[in-house]
Amino acid sequence: MLINKTHTSENWIPHPTFLHGEIVDLIPLEESHFDDLHQAATDKRIWEFYPGDWSVKENFLRVYKGVLNRRENGEEYPFIIYHKSTTKIIGSTRLMDIVKRDNRLEIGGTWYLPEYWATAVNFDCKLALLNYCFEVLHTNRVQLKTQHDNIRSRKAIEKIGGIYEGVIRQHMLKDDGSYRSSAYFSILKEEWEEVKMKLTERLKAKLTIDQ
Repeated sequence: MLINKTHTSENWIPHPTFLHGEIVDLIPLEESHFDDLHQAATDKRIWEFYPGDWSVKENFLRVYKGVLNRRENGEEYPFIIYHKSTTKIIGSTRLMDIVKRDNRLEIGGTWYLPEYWATAVNFDCKLALLNYCFEVLHTNRVQLKTQHDNIRSRKAIEKIGGIYEGVIRQHMLKDDGSYRSSAYFSILKEEWEEVKMKLTERLKAKLTIDQ
């Protein structure tokens, strides 16, 4: 189910936009969420393959205040991930690198509390996002990327239907001064129906296992 409220902005994604899955809601990020979201972000395992350690409050605030600024410019649209049954924030995700002219964007900045890794949450979250991208925004291309050696993340992207495209070498400067290489994946509009069918089946199967 999708709820898409109107907004007077020229931005491609109107604010506020809420997305609803089977077990999670994707709620537009606001500053009022920062304390609870940072509390979820304090487990350092989450940030092993990220450009910086966002468990550190200073880093966290810098990143997410920047994200909210980019939302105003139509460059990104961030969500908190709200777990319905436990009524708590368990992570964050966003639509980013938004280029309306080319009908393309990226799903990125996604993280979850480690206790939700390898559960139905990622399938549920990505299905809600991809439904919105392809069936509401009518995107031509949805991109995903991860650090080149993050095998867990690469497998997760492939499981939701992402097609591997290659590695962009040393394109992202990390907080520690080193450079990150990224593995890129994408889903195109002509692939969406098949991807949707398989992703829906995977979600149903995982929900059964998780129960």
